[in-house]
Amino acid sequence: MLTDVAVSDTTALELSIIMPCLNEADTLERCIVKAKRFLQSSEIAGEIVIADNGSTDGSQVIARRCGARVVNVKLRGYGAALGCASLAAQGKYIIMGDSDDSYDFVNLMPFVEQLRNGYDLVMGNRFLGGIKTGAMPWKNRYIGNPILTTIGRILFRCPAKDFHCGLRGFSHDAFIRMDLRTTGMEFASEMVIKSTLLGLKIAEVPTTLSPDGRSRPPHLRPWRDGWRHLRFMLLFSPRWLFLYPGLLLMAIGLLTGLWIWPHPRQIGSVVFDVHTMLFSAAAALIGYQAVIFACLSKIFVINEGLLPADPKLNRLFSVLTLERGVMLGMLIVLLGLFGAIWALANWSNRSFGTLDPQRTLRYVIPSVFALVIGSQTILFSLFSSVLGLHLRKSEPPKAP
Repeated sequence: MLTDVAVSDTTALELSIIMPCLNEADTLERCIVKAKRFLQSSEIAGEIVIADNGSTDGSQVIARRCGARVVNVKLRGYGAALGCASLAAQGKYIIMGDSDDSYDFVNLMPFVEQLRNGYDLVMGNRFLGGIKTGAMPWKNRYIGNPILTTIGRILFRCPAKDFHCGLRGFSHDAFIRMDLRTTGMEFASEMVIKSTLLGLKIAEVPTTLSPDGRSRPPHLRPWRDGWRHLRFMLLFSPRWLFLYPGLLLMAIGLLTGLWIWPHPRQIGSVVFDVHTMLFSAAAALIGYQAVIFACLSKIFVINEGLLPADPKLNRLFSVLTLERGVMLGMLIVLLGLFGAIWALANWSNRSFGTLDPQRTLRYVIPSVFALVIGSQTILFSLFSSVLGLHLRKSEPPKAP
């Protein structure tokens, strides 16, 4: 049962096949015909939904003539088109694929079978199914996709081995739970990442990739879009981007500074003194800033709905409250002030004359470090408290 046939009970629809479209007149009809053939041969009650993103080549007319339902999406972007189409889909399950005739819409049964088996997201794997000659540029096949997939698997422990395959299926309920927010090419990455973080059941099936049949260049820009995917994954994982490097830098800086603090150290002919101590303090300070930024980034993406709530973060902030954070920061600032006053008194004892930097800087550097760290702790506590507020927009008062 297709959308060109009157459907009285939309709940009877099992599958919606959705395709984003932006001037795809060359290939759109072929894709729709293949999708209809699959639905008919498999005897699946379904529909075909075309998410038109402002085509000017008559793609909308072609889609309706072929029996597909057209959803007009004003907001430009791959994610915007697919997101709107998914929300408008009437099927229990949804399979998405590009309308450039590169994906095999005739052989979708493996996706449907896995969805029927209870999987929430079924990813296609082009490397298992076969990539035909000319279907994927070498830089995508041997550099972009393998690297981005590996990074995604490491950062998020995602089981998918073809992170960016555009042919994938998911249940309508799972899509609602994903609560996807991005409107561009990052939509594909966000779907996989959020499914993994939410603990959804993910399966992978082989699929083929053919050269697209368009007479114009594709919308995809490999280097630009690859960077956008990488940037998105890194921002989605502030632990790897900020927290772990920050903790490592802090540890190196603090340990090195403590090692040098009592007196100069010598390894072979190299002497490490207050100059090294100064750089160690800078390293620890930068590391602390990175850790702070990791926490703030995590709060932000959770508030924006890009990541699910993190119980560990909630427990942390239940202990490190605003008041405790401010008190801790003030204590560290006081330690810094105490060191600064000691250094000033020592200078006064010498009638504000010349000091021995090797001796004085051993107290001045830790004092300045404590002043900066304490101040940052106070500011972090205040700003994280602001970010943590859940403000509800109230409706404007009604006139009496």
